[in-house]
Amino acid sequence: MKRLLIVLILYLPLALQAQDRQYTTTNKDAIRQYQNARQNLDYQLYFQAIAALKKAVEYDPKFLEAQNQLADVLRITKQHKEAVVHYLAVIAVNPEFNRGIYSNLGSEEINIGDYTNAQTHLLKYENYEGISQERKRYVDHLLSNCAFALDALQHPVNFKPYNMGPEINSPDDEYMPVVTADESELIFTRKINDNEDFYKSAKQNGKWTKAQYLSHQINTPNYNEGAQTITQDGEYLFFTGCDRPTGMGQCDIYVTKKAGDDWEPPYNLGAPVNSRAWESQPSISSDGKTLYFVSNRKGGFGGYDIWKSTLTDKGWTEPENLGPNVNTPYDEQSPFIHPDDNTLYFSSNGWPGMGNMDIFVSRRDKGGKWQKPENLGYPINTYADDSGLTLNARGDLGYFSSNNMKGYGGYDIYSFEMPFAMRPKVVSFVKGDVKDAKTRQPIMAIVEIIDLETNKTVYQNTLGDNGHFLATLTTGKKYALNISKGGYMFYSENFSLTGKDEKKQFQIDVPLQTIEAGNKVVLKNIFFDTNKSDIRDESKVELQKLILFLNDNPKVVIEISGHTDDVGNDALNQVLSQNRAKAVYQYLIAQHIAASRLVYKGYGKTQPIAPNTTDDGRQQNRRTEFKIVSN
Repeated sequence: MKRLLIVLILYLPLALQAQDRQYTTTNKDAIRQYQNARQNLDYQLYFQAIAALKKAVEYDPKFLEAQNQLADVLRITKQHKEAVVHYLAVIAVNPEFNRGIYSNLGSEEINIGDYTNAQTHLLKYENYEGISQERKRYVDHLLSNCAFALDALQHPVNFKPYNMGPEINSPDDEYMPVVTADESELIFTRKINDNEDFYKSAKQNGKWTKAQYLSHQINTPNYNEGAQTITQDGEYLFFTGCDRPTGMGQCDIYVTKKAGDDWEPPYNLGAPVNSRAWESQPSISSDGKTLYFVSNRKGGFGGYDIWKSTLTDKGWTEPENLGPNVNTPYDEQSPFIHPDDNTLYFSSNGWPGMGNMDIFVSRRDKGGKWQKPENLGYPINTYADDSGLTLNARGDLGYFSSNNMKGYGGYDIYSFEMPFAMRPKVVSFVKGDVKDAKTRQPIMAIVEIIDLETNKTVYQNTLGDNGHFLATLTTGKKYALNISKGGYMFYSENFSLTGKDEKKQFQIDVPLQTIEAGNKVVLKNIFFDTNKSDIRDESKVELQKLILFLNDNPKVVIEISGHTDDVGNDALNQVLSQNRAKAVYQYLIAQHIAASRLVYKGYGKTQPIAPNTTDDGRQQNRRTEFKIVSN
C-alpha cells in the first residue's frame, strides 16, 4: 500500500504535466487512453497498455506518440508483425518523428524475415549524426544478419524434416531429444500442464516404440526437469534443475546413473560446475570426462556463454570459457558436443545469421583450438529462434523440435538428414557384454579403450551389474580394448577404423576367464613388422597391461607363445614365432618381471585358431598369446 501511494504521488505531477503537453493530436479521448497506457506501463502491465493504446489510435490514427508507444510495447511482447505495422504508420505520417524508430523497425523486420526493408531502415538510422558507439555496434550486428540472410536465401541447404510420429509426439510439447550411440534409446522432455518431465522410447526393428515415463527417481511433480544429455552408453544422465532446495543458484546441473531398469536418485554436481549464477543445458563428451554447459557467471564474453569442465581424480575442474571463437557479446546456448569430440553444435544470436537464435557448428583444430563457427544455413535456420539440435553418432541424422510445422500439437520432435558439409567426423561404436566364461553371468568389470597412436584413454568405465558397455570410436584410428577384473584374466581386442573398415561397427561377447592353469589370452595389441621380431611402439599399451596383471597376481607363472599362419617356409615361421615370443619375454624382464615367472615358446603354424583360407583367418593366426602355467 505504501509503494502504491508513493507511485501515485510521483505519477500525479507527471499526469498533470501531460495534460499541458503538446501532442500530435487534440483528441481528448485518445490522450486519455494514451495516459492510461503510460500508467499501466509503470507497473509493467503490458497487455492492458496495448489495449489502451489501440483505443487511442482508433480515436486518432495520426496520434504518433500513441502509434510509436504501441509499436514499442508490441516489440517488447514479441508481437513482431503488429509492431512493424505501427512503426510504419508513424513513418507514413512523419518520417522524421523519431529516428530511433528506424532501428527498432529494422530489428522487427528481421524478426519477420523482411531483410530487404530491414536493411534499408537500418542504413537510414546509421546515417543520423550523434549515434552512440554502442548503438552503432548493435545496428552493425543487425546489418550483418541482413547481409547473411539475403545471401542464405539465395543458397538454401537441403533440409527435409521428418516428424517422428505419434509414438514420440503428442498434443503436448516435446523437445530436447537425445539418442544413445547405437540409437537404441531416445530420451526427451515432455511438458504437461507447465511441468517438464523426461520420457524415453526404444527402437525395435527400426521403429520407435510408444514413449514411456522415464523414472519416478528423476521426474518430480513439483520441479521441472529438462535440457538433458546422456553419455553414449546411456548409463549417465545430466540435466538441468531449477529452483530446487538442493540448488546453488537459480538453475543447476544434476546427474544420475542407471541402476538396472531404473535410475539412481539424481544429485547436484556442486561447485565448481554450479555456482550462484545460472548453469544449464549440459552436454557430455563421449569419454564422459568433459562437460560443456551454459552459464551467465562472471568472466564471460556476453550474457550467456558456453563453458567446459573436465573430470579428474580430484573431481570437476574450474570451468573454462570456450573463448571468442565460440562466445560473443550476445548469447550462446544449447551446446552439443558430438561423439567425435571435435565438433560442437550450438545456438547463438551473436554470430551473423538469419536473426534471433541460429544453429552453428565449430570444429576443433589439431592444436585443440575451436575455430570460428559456420552457420548451418537456411532453411535449417530461420528468422525464428532455432536451437536444441543434437545428432546421432554417425553424424548423418539431426534431431530437433519445432512448433512451426504441422504436427501433433505444440512443439514436436523431428529428424532430418544432415547436409554433408555440416557433418562431424565419422564415428563408429563398439558395444559388448562381459560375462564369466563358465557361468555366463554378467561381470562388473573395468573397460578401457586406448588410442594406439597417442596412448590416450578415450573410454574408461566400471560396468554396472548388467556387464554391458557401449563406446564411440572416431574413425581413421586404431584402438586397443582392455577388460579386466580382479581374479580374472584380462581380455584384449583391437579395432582398426581405417580404410574399408572406417564405418565398421563392433558388437562383441566377452567371456572373462578365471586365473587357472591352462587358460589363455590372445594379446591382440602386440605388433611386429612383417617377418620381423622387433616390437613396435604401439604395443607398449598392451605390454603395460600384461605387466600390471603380473604385478597384481605375483604367484602367477606364464608362458608367452608366438604363432604364425601357414604362408611361407615352415622352418622360417617357426624361428620367427620363437623370436617374437622371446622379444616379449625380454621386454617383461627389462620391466622387472622375474625371469622365474616367465617361459617363452614359438609354435609356428602348428596351433591355428582360424582357417588359413582367408586374409582374416590368417591374420588371427598371426598372434602372440600368454597362458597360465601355474598360479
